Amino acid sequence: MIRQQSFTNEKPTLYLVPTPIGNLEEMTPRAIEILRSVDVIAAEDTRNTMKLLQVFDIHTRMIAHHSHNERESAKGLLNLLEQGQSVAVVSDAGYPLISDPGQNIVEQVTAAGYNVVPVSGCSASLNALVASGLKAQPFLFKGFLSSNDRECVKELEGLKALPFTLIFYEAPHRIERMLGHCLDVLGDRKACLAREITKRHEEFLRGTLSEIKEAAAELKGEMVVVIEGCAEESQPVIDMALITEQINERIQSGMSATDAIKQIAKEYGMSKNEIYRAYHQES
Repeated sequence: MIRQQSFTNEKPTLYLVPTPIGNLEEMTPRAIEILRSVDVIAAEDTRNTMKLLQVFDIHTRMIAHHSHNERESAKGLLNLLEQGQSVAVVSDAGYPLISDPGQNIVEQVTAAGYNVVPVSGCSASLNALVASGLKAQPFLFKGFLSSNDRECVKELEGLKALPFTLIFYEAPHRIERMLGHCLDVLGDRKACLAREITKRHEEFLRGTLSEIKEAAAELKGEMVVVIEGCAEESQPVIDMALITEQINERIQSGMSATDAIKQIAKEYGMSKNEIYRAYHQES
């Protein structure tokens, strides 16, 4: 798991800076300051971005980063970070990654362990999504799951087959239980927990649901959980008869049925509930 505490480390940072879709007065003071302070601005359209920079008296070096050169440009941007430079990615009116370039560089930067910091401040869900390191679209914003355990599981069951990146809000006193339900129903998927976005204690935990759950007890503040969508086509066909046999073997060795099912679910990256149902049908 990669744990990013945005304002308490000195790692090079990739900033994701949205720009106004029409009214320039919507450009925030923080966005302006970041564009002035970074070493390089990577712009989707350098001509239009230059006009924006002139309006706000910004003279930072600019390079092109658009859909046609995104993969090659991402390598160059990552190299800049490796040299200790800071980079801001901007779209041509809009938010990077939301129908705009940025996905490739964010995936590479988060994998390399550098900071990825969203700047808009207007939407915790979008901020968490674009900085998560997961695919930004298509996505589904769910908000808060039910606080009732049974209803929560039911809601997750309805979402688990969707090929959309899932976005949830959660309160700190319920986060462990919520992540436990996600782990049981969705399986041990890649995920990101973002908390206290844009505040001093901003933090991103990127890893698997099980890894994030282990760290959740100590976490405080407003939270967003981003979880990768279902990718059935990339999952191997599971022989449930074989799984049942393995569960029985572990039970015979002294393990409880619940622990055996939980262990098998983790090994196969499957939902604990799915294995539980299949096991009892086979039995």
